[in-house]
Amino acid sequence: MSKLYLVPDRKDMERMCRLAEAYDCAFEYNDFYMPEVMDDIDRQEQIIADYGRYRDSFTQDTMHGAFLDVTIHSSDPLIRDASMLRVRQTMDIARRMGLKGIVFHTGRLAGFRTAGYLADWRKRNAEFFTQIAMEYPEQQIYMENMFDEAPDILAGLAEQMRSVKNFGVCLDYAHAMLTGCSGQEWIGTLAPYIRHMHINDNDLVNDLHLPVGGGRVDFQEFDRLIYQYRIEAPVLVEVKGYEAQQRSLEYMKQHGIYPMNAKENDSALTK
Repeated sequence: MSKLYLVPDRKDMERMCRLAEAYDCAFEYNDFYMPEVMDDIDRQEQIIADYGRYRDSFTQDTMHGAFLDVTIHSSDPLIRDASMLRVRQTMDIARRMGLKGIVFHTGRLAGFRTAGYLADWRKRNAEFFTQIAMEYPEQQIYMENMFDEAPDILAGLAEQMRSVKNFGVCLDYAHAMLTGCSGQEWIGTLAPYIRHMHINDNDLVNDLHLPVGGGRVDFQEFDRLIYQYRIEAPVLVEVKGYEAQQRSLEYMKQHGIYPMNAKENDSALTK
């Protein structure tokens, strides 16, 4: 079974660790992408120390990188430089922790598809993240679809960077289901490049981060498409809090949703 990931809660780590152990999950940290954290090394060290009390190693874990207002492709050099600084700060934290990978967002203006804008987006992201991948060879870099209206632009970047071994796509299936494109189009288009995935549920209109099975996303179709395209990538259950995560994992187990095999993981979690 491919690896599952959970978003840990520093205030509830004993239960989080029991849940992670029961389902063989690693962690994806969401503590470091805020500017006030990236600019405060003492705060970073305290967060790392808090998690370190429960983790012997971070090498199988991942983190969410800087994404708020990060615009690598900006035509404004001041904005571009600030965005690059935030990415590098994220990568430095990941290196200190020895993390496996970091997730960034495309940062595109959704629906804005003028030729010049898209060309700049691809060119500048390809150049910058190729350099970052070379500077941080021990970390995987995953580019996530945020509110991208279709998969083609992200697929074009991934194809251009195909020779960069530590770069790939993070498919956020919940985000994909907010667009007018089908799961078939999203997964079929991005399949060669998917290295990581995020799942949660929503009402097909708003990005709600509901527990898996708690909204209208068709996870049976998700499961079918993952196996149809033979994708083998880790999956973050991107919901907050022990109860929502437990509910999601139980739903995935009951319905055999990738990467959960309904015949495996028979041991129930003791509360």
